[in-house]
Amino acid sequence: MVVRAGQSAAAALLDAAALSTVRRRAALRPAPAGERLAPAPVDPRPPLPPAARRRLAFLLADRGPGSGGRRGTTPDLTELLPQWLAAAGEHGYRAPEALLPALLDAARARMDLRPAALALAGPRGLWLARLNDAWRFALRGIGGALSLPGTDTPEAVQRLWEEGLFAERVALLTAVRRRDPEAGRQLLATTWATERAEDRLMFLDSLGEALTPTDEPFLEQALSDRSRTVRAIAAELLSALPGSALAARMAERGLTCVRRSRPAPEAPSSAEVLTVDPPRSCDAGMERDGVTRQPPSGRGERAWWLGQLVEATPLDRWTTHLGDRTPAEIVALPVAGDWRTELHDAWCRAAVRQRHAGWARALLGAPGDPGQAAAELAPAGSSRDLTKLLTVLPEDERARWVAEFIAGHGLADAFRMLGVCAVPWSEPLGRAVVDALDIARDAGSYPWSFSGVMGLAERCLDPAAADRLEVLTALTDEPEGASPGSGGYWAEAFQRLVGTLRLRATMHAELSGGPS
Repeated sequence: MVVRAGQSAAAALLDAAALSTVRRRAALRPAPAGERLAPAPVDPRPPLPPAARRRLAFLLADRGPGSGGRRGTTPDLTELLPQWLAAAGEHGYRAPEALLPALLDAARARMDLRPAALALAGPRGLWLARLNDAWRFALRGIGGALSLPGTDTPEAVQRLWEEGLFAERVALLTAVRRRDPEAGRQLLATTWATERAEDRLMFLDSLGEALTPTDEPFLEQALSDRSRTVRAIAAELLSALPGSALAARMAERGLTCVRRSRPAPEAPSSAEVLTVDPPRSCDAGMERDGVTRQPPSGRGERAWWLGQLVEATPLDRWTTHLGDRTPAEIVALPVAGDWRTELHDAWCRAAVRQRHAGWARALLGAPGDPGQAAAELAPAGSSRDLTKLLTVLPEDERARWVAEFIAGHGLADAFRMLGVCAVPWSEPLGRAVVDALDIARDAGSYPWSFSGVMGLAERCLDPAAADRLEVLTALTDEPEGASPGSGGYWAEAFQRLVGTLRLRATMHAELSGGPS
């Protein structure tokens, strides 16, 4: 018992008894005080405008899953949260300190929110995440500058590279490569020989994001890696460098398999055709350069080897090899035998890998051609996937192509194509989507078949189009033979679309500091 100056013994006894009672009720034994936490780091970014802060609090408080079934006219707030986070990141704001726990909880529940949410949370969010095991995911890194050492602290970078968790090391390598590709590759080289095969594979994937010709010597060494998968990834990266030695070796093999020839005299046309002679064996050199010897089930060996060689051949080499023709002229040439699909599929994969817009444009063809109809589209993951080819085109050209495709073929096969178009959609693309939806309504079907496209429209249409779309919200007479009640469902869907666009416009105004 401690008696303070001027305190009677009886009062000191009562104080001690009170303190002991509180400790007993709390089941806490007296112990030395723990080390005081270091203060949270300063986040110099500007705070959110008051209206935007209230909006974030509202979105975080109502981020549960939808009720399912009929959605009515209410905007889907769960889809507005990622859009809000992306817009806030463009403005460079920091998250309010009081909302950091809710923001981290949202990022924990939805992986798609994590990059934008953790960027908004900033260094204070990472500081807070260290105090709660439920938020430890934030410490594994997302490749952002806020979660990694700066370029002015090479010792910290090296220490994290040598001692960090695997996910932290992947994020670190990605971030360093974005700032300085040479420094990132040198960092990887310091521990490459001691890394596990599965880790080497992930690190090579990180190199692919900022691939440069100076990476070639390192990747050539990786062609002799003890892991077959690592060798295959290294070969794929080298083939994406048209000037690499591997690309030259593959071109030497691939070009010999395809040649120009005249058709037989009895053929109706005297135009040249492409004759294909696939390789008859897969030697050790081909295997070292990434050619897989064993084909998948259902594929012939020679066709399998041919596809790999053509895919890795620099596309520009075909221009001179086939008579100085343009990509479009080469694609239009007839192919003898049954090799056209195999050859064109390999060119499609090469165009995606080498990001060659000219060849992608030729292989896509005109969007209004009958050959682009639904029956001709390949499923997701196919080498003839039009969506993958579209990603090679510039954003504005990509949007125009998809708009023309929708105008000619409707929305049935356009969903994945719309997903790779820049947001907000350009005016021609947005108009094509809305026109196609309006045509579907006039056909008398239910809107549920187009719920995916309608959801994309809510997220991707330019909010400025809301007033122009108001006319679509009216309940119209159902055409003869229409599904019962379809007109009402379509009116609700368009009302929800217009309401969501206006709410998005309000959110952007709030983030800009405008009136709420």
